[in-house]
Amino acid sequence: MPQGSRLGPLSSIVLIDDLRAACELHKFVDDTTLSELIPSTGSASNMPSYFTSVLTWTANNDMQINTSKTKEMIIGSLDSINVSPLSTSLGTVERVATFKLLGIHLDINLSWSVHINSITSKASKRLYFLKQLKRAGVPQNQLLHFYTAVIRPVLEYAAPVWHHLINRTQAQQLESIQKRAIHIIYNITRGMSYPNVLFVAELESLETRRNNQSRSFFQDICKPTSCLYHLIPPPRDTSVITRLRPTTLLPKPSLRTKKYCSFINFGLHHYQPKK
Repeated sequence: MPQGSRLGPLSSIVLIDDLRAACELHKFVDDTTLSELIPSTGSASNMPSYFTSVLTWTANNDMQINTSKTKEMIIGSLDSINVSPLSTSLGTVERVATFKLLGIHLDINLSWSVHINSITSKASKRLYFLKQLKRAGVPQNQLLHFYTAVIRPVLEYAAPVWHHLINRTQAQQLESIQKRAIHIIYNITRGMSYPNVLFVAELESLETRRNNQSRSFFQDICKPTSCLYHLIPPPRDTSVITRLRPTTLLPKPSLRTKKYCSFINFGLHHYQPKK
């Protein structure tokens, strides 16, 4: 069938609709991810049996898993030595420390340093084209449009996933790309403080934009029509809310550490409106 047609995604959905496993399984076009939560270091991993069920499905559907493109990653403090590697008839699945999943670079420590370094490097390369347009005499308003349409989206891709987990140094690393772009567009901003640079360009900081995007995304999830609504905990009794100091409709979970805090838990603490 022609590439880019509507029949492509539809046929893919039909072909992989019956792909199942006893663990969390996420499918996106031709990418399939199996995930397992091991509660403690003393517990055994059931991933080999889950992986075997996928291998059985591929054999029944005249398919074959590409071992060279299949990766295994253990996130957290689990001792990887005690977890047996996954294998197929074609070889052993490589266990990696970092992996790119749907445009997001994950690492075993969830530090997000690999992802931040990757997107800043990619955006820095696109600043070259901004310089070439400036030398060609393109007006400032069009240069600014090029930045907001071509460069800034690279720095904001899937921001709700990682925005609340990056540190101050990584946030400043992202802001430095925007500052360099504004310096290229507006020469008068060189030597100015970053707030003044943003004022001249009439732009918001990337941190403010990420925070607004995350808030909007969380509020969309809280709507019953959202496909992610099942991730939101049940609302509290309205009669109880009136007697509480933090008058929020949804309960706030207790968080012991920020490192493994999910976006849902972070949103429950920071993005839900008060009643």
